[in-house]
Amino acid sequence: MSLPQIVDSHCHLDFSDFDAERADVIARAVDAGVTRMVTICTRLRLEPQVRKIAEDFAPVFYAAGTHPMSAADEPMATLDELIALTAHPKMVGIGESGLDYHYTAETAQVQKQSLRVHIQAAQETGLPLIIHNRASDDDMIDILSVAHKEKPFACVMHCFSSSAELARVAIDLGFYLSMSGIAAFPKSQELRDIFASAPVDRILVETDSPYLAPPPHRGRRNEPAYTAHTAKIGAEVFGLSYEDFAAQTSANFDRLFAKAAGWSS
Repeated sequence: MSLPQIVDSHCHLDFSDFDAERADVIARAVDAGVTRMVTICTRLRLEPQVRKIAEDFAPVFYAAGTHPMSAADEPMATLDELIALTAHPKMVGIGESGLDYHYTAETAQVQKQSLRVHIQAAQETGLPLIIHNRASDDDMIDILSVAHKEKPFACVMHCFSSSAELARVAIDLGFYLSMSGIAAFPKSQELRDIFASAPVDRILVETDSPYLAPPPHRGRRNEPAYTAHTAKIGAEVFGLSYEDFAAQTSANFDRLFAKAAGWSS
């Protein structure tokens, strides 16, 4: 009997944590029913390495952008640069970009500048924007709302663990919320309640591996195969079977990441 197919919508397969066994990690994911993965480039100068992983492994797609925590250390991304990258058939998203005032509040202004460039790229290309947000809800609500009113764009709030207000605004804008291993932690009931209040057709699942491993792997290196552990909690949150939740979140992924859905080798 085949396993339900599911998608890890956000991982970091280029990180050194996977250097010794990258092919095995991807094979284990496929064996666990994770038939597609989106690996995220967080520094544009590393895009060639991230792209090569997507080229070498059929189940892997990629996105590229400048992570907000790196925005002050990296050259400012340009609109033309981001648009040019989207010519690759397996480049399916813009980001991750966003705001992080927990660790890097002192670079808030450059983070905002970088975010606006990434938003423009999503607006111009039609590819979804992948948002990182931490301790910056008010500014994030303002920037996304204003930009979306100027010209609509698609977006996922990656590894969502923010406020109910930001969740509501994101859903009202037509965006998606992505459930990571944080939602599976025992003390995350408030976060699970926020997810439960959202429409199930706006939910994705992800690992953010090598970070945030869900139970029973918490505290160890995360990997895409563990998407299933988070998805099982997600199924409980929405009162669905694992099979139905896997099918729903996969359909949601196809709707948002239409370029990945339409790709054929």
